[in-house]
Amino acid sequence: MPLRHNAAEPAAADRTFQVDLRGLVDLLSHHLYSSPRVYLRELMQNAVDALTARHAIEPAGSFGIRLYADGATVRVEDDGVGLTEADVHTFLATIGRSSKRADQVAEQRADFIGQFGIGLLSCFLVADEIHVVSRSARTPDAPAVEWRGRGDGSYTVRTLPASARPRPGTTVTLTPRADADEWTRPTQVHALARHFGSLLRHPVTFHDGSGGPAVPVNPEPAPWSSTYPTPGARSRALAAYGEEVFGFTPLDTIELDLPAVGLKGIACVLPEAVPAGRRHGHRVHVKGMLLSEQAEEILPEWAFFVRCVVDAESLRPTASREALYEDDTLAAVRDALAERLREWIARAAASDPELLGRFLQAHHLAVKSLAVHDDEILRMLLPWLPFETTAGHCTLDEFARTHRTVLVTSSVEEFRQVAAIASAAGLGVVNGGYTYDRQLVHRLPEIRPEVTVADLDPATLTAHLDPVDRETELAAAAYLAQARDALAVFDCDVALRTFQPASAPALLVDSREARHERTRSQLAREQEGGLWGDILGALRQEAPRAQLILNQLNPLVRTAVTIDEPELARTSAEALYGQAAMLSRRPLRPAESSLINRSFLDLLAHALRKDS
Repeated sequence: MPLRHNAAEPAAADRTFQVDLRGLVDLLSHHLYSSPRVYLRELMQNAVDALTARHAIEPAGSFGIRLYADGATVRVEDDGVGLTEADVHTFLATIGRSSKRADQVAEQRADFIGQFGIGLLSCFLVADEIHVVSRSARTPDAPAVEWRGRGDGSYTVRTLPASARPRPGTTVTLTPRADADEWTRPTQVHALARHFGSLLRHPVTFHDGSGGPAVPVNPEPAPWSSTYPTPGARSRALAAYGEEVFGFTPLDTIELDLPAVGLKGIACVLPEAVPAGRRHGHRVHVKGMLLSEQAEEILPEWAFFVRCVVDAESLRPTASREALYEDDTLAAVRDALAERLREWIARAAASDPELLGRFLQAHHLAVKSLAVHDDEILRMLLPWLPFETTAGHCTLDEFARTHRTVLVTSSVEEFRQVAAIASAAGLGVVNGGYTYDRQLVHRLPEIRPEVTVADLDPATLTAHLDPVDRETELAAAAYLAQARDALAVFDCDVALRTFQPASAPALLVDSREARHERTRSQLAREQEGGLWGDILGALRQEAPRAQLILNQLNPLVRTAVTIDEPELARTSAEALYGQAAMLSRRPLRPAESSLINRSFLDLLAHALRKDS
């Protein structure tokens, strides 16, 4: 039953939240901003936005930003739109309200960098007091106004004579705390200004208080905005800029231009391979101001072979202005930039095979990951991608010229088991054990219809091994029986064949799936009668056996099959199994390691007894 208020009861009074400014600043410093250094970026952003608003009312004006740092104070002056006393009370003294949201400039909101109204608070990360003097350009006869905000949450406002700020604009002055010297020294302020503002469109100068001339912070426009006498000169300038920013000489530079969102920049192709899945951060500027050096979200995950530096107009920053807000615009930009990278790969494949070769040599894994999901890249580049094959490392196009039937292994160890024998038998086998390789090789017929691709079956390999004659088989029958008995503990059969190379005494044919099935069968036998045994029994199939194929062409095997002493026959069979297991390069089970040691010691003991 709903509660009813007694008409005689007084109405609850509305109250306002009380803000602990020091606690809020601590929150910003530890959870919103990555470092106290952002205070200068926030001041520069506010100055740039003020200049943008000033240009809206005086399009022909020439305005700029001046930075001062002499060790005692840090000062930022701008020729922007300025504030009246009413503006100061409304915007500087109200946390969360931005002057960029005023009605008179609301329609131009997209032209501003900052939109959250908390930027000025970042100054409390390095100073206990913020001193602002401003004069409005919107109200020419308005006096200058002074605002002093303190870290305890208090502030004062007073009007000043016109001489305090004769021209419209704003001056923000900070007196740094002693513990903020790291971020407020003149050299550091200049470096931070260059770091954040090198691509700003408004002129920015720095003064160190020594009396010397002002130093330009952004003397050159962005390299992609400049004109060059030749395409080659432009390409070299972009590459030099990429090297300056990222510290490596790009394999190539890809110019990026998305007019719909006002994005321009370059992608620098890394000259060396990077680990699969490792994503590099990209430098993203918004309207010239550096937003982030670690903006992973600007490109898709597969594009880890490039690093980008871009400047955009329409991307939204997060509240900290150190990352990009994930929205539909960012998703569209990411897709468009991915398409630019695909176009670059297509151009290289069509017109610059040398560049394509160097690119694939370094970044074939990245291209393989792209080709798995991109049919266009698959058709274009699959024949050119390198793979490990029985003919060595080569492209699928080269391999398919000599092998119309391509067999692919499911693991690296399976390939290493069979590579030498398969090559000698004339089989074309590709190592499908590496990431993406097996699924890509299976798609080769889409590009080369004359080629057939199949998974390697151990039976396919053994079918290409030549049988021995009947007399040799009968003469070796007793030895083979002893060998099968010795190796029964490993579920391993033994056969005698002839194959190349003759230097290989034995081949162990065994797959990972077969070993897993035998392990499961063994567990089922051990757990027979219990619930777990019933479950494993239901899953149990006929357990496939490994096969040790002895090479009759090998002198060691020809000698071994003549052994008539049972113990020595068993020991030699175990030694041949151990050698074949090691040559397969797969991890050895404890029982196999023990067998190898034991068979070696037994053979050594037999030799010593024979000599004595």
